[in-house]
Amino acid sequence: ISWRNSMFFLRKSTLERLPVVMSGVRMGERALQIGVDDSDLVGAIGAKVGLSGHAAVVVAEERHADKVRDAAARAGALVDVQVAPLDALPSADETFDVVVLHAAGLKPHQAGNQSVSILRDALRVLRGGGRLVIIEGSGGGLITRLRPARVDTASTLSALDAAGFLATRLLAEREGYAFFEGLKRGT
Repeated sequence: ISWRNSMFFLRKSTLERLPVVMSGVRMGERALQIGVDDSDLVGAIGAKVGLSGHAAVVVAEERHADKVRDAAARAGALVDVQVAPLDALPSADETFDVVVLHAAGLKPHQAGNQSVSILRDALRVLRGGGRLVIIEGSGGGLITRLRPARVDTASTLSALDAAGFLATRLLAEREGYAFFEGLKRGT
């Protein structure tokens, strides 16, 4: 292991975690997160938008909503948490600059037509020129972090393409995670 690759041992802030950085969420943005794998991660990404942005999370079950609310409070983030079907998001068209899909329990490439429905609804709520980031994997312990994430890249990219996203790509596979991105055509 090189010195650079072992730096994850030294990270001090949840805002410096790899998935938070790879989400690309910035201060002042309108960010929607769909689903929850790690509520602390959801809270940390929500905190990135700051007071000048808007952070929202949609989860399928109330028990997940409670975990996200608690994590957001610990992160000092104002997060609008809603419980709704993930393929029928309770948001107006073109509301968000970025959508982050937490996929460890959702696996867009394995859920068939429902996954494409979720991705299509994510596309609907994105503004023109907005982007979707899929975070697959859960990080995990030391062994998981040293192994690359095991994902079906072709299936995930195919699902993104089928949903209507442009410029789809695998951004990275690191520390037990895989990160995908798709863009919405600008208006």
